[in-house]
Amino acid sequence: MKSKQNLLDQLKGMPHFSKDSLYQLGKQLGLADATVNTYVSRFLRHKEIIQLKRGLYVATDFFSKNRSNLSYSFYLANIIRTPSYVSSWSALQFYNLTTEAIHGITCVTPKVTRTYRTKAGNFSYQSIKQDLFSDFSLMRGKGPSFDFFIASPAKALFDLLYFKTSQFRSVRIKDTKALVEELRIDINEMDKKERSRFYAWIEKYFHGE
Repeated sequence: MKSKQNLLDQLKGMPHFSKDSLYQLGKQLGLADATVNTYVSRFLRHKEIIQLKRGLYVATDFFSKNRSNLSYSFYLANIIRTPSYVSSWSALQFYNLTTEAIHGITCVTPKVTRTYRTKAGNFSYQSIKQDLFSDFSLMRGKGPSFDFFIASPAKALFDLLYFKTSQFRSVRIKDTKALVEELRIDINEMDKKERSRFYAWIEKYFHGE
């Protein structure tokens, strides 16, 4: 059983790990893949690790120590579904542009829409056309390598409206200002350059440029 504890001890220092990385660690400890599978089942049963999705996990100990770190949550959001970036309400809250209570993390991806409900939180991924999957950057996070991709303030607001209105269905370009106000987002708090970028996104979308 010492090898089981040794494996768990190594996992406690990792921000996340896959089944493949578990097998590699197991080989270093002289464990067969079947034995590693047995240990993983026990770790899950005893709540020593958390499953983020099939084949992807984090040690409960590591998560507990970092759960209050928003950078870590955003980092996990990027890892769970790749490629993706944090956007909409989650990004707007990060930029202090909304006071709405946000439950879960919302991301944008060119892949199909999907939601993962885990013991580490809820992660929602909204599908967007490839040509609109842009205007995001890598943000340096707080903590060891907790960097994450996040939309610019302008793109986060555009994405929010895009999905809120089902791709601006039955919406006219002049309606967008009222929509922003209805969502209780103070766009005047946004940097002037970002406001210009937001309206540029709207213009580009409505005129199909």
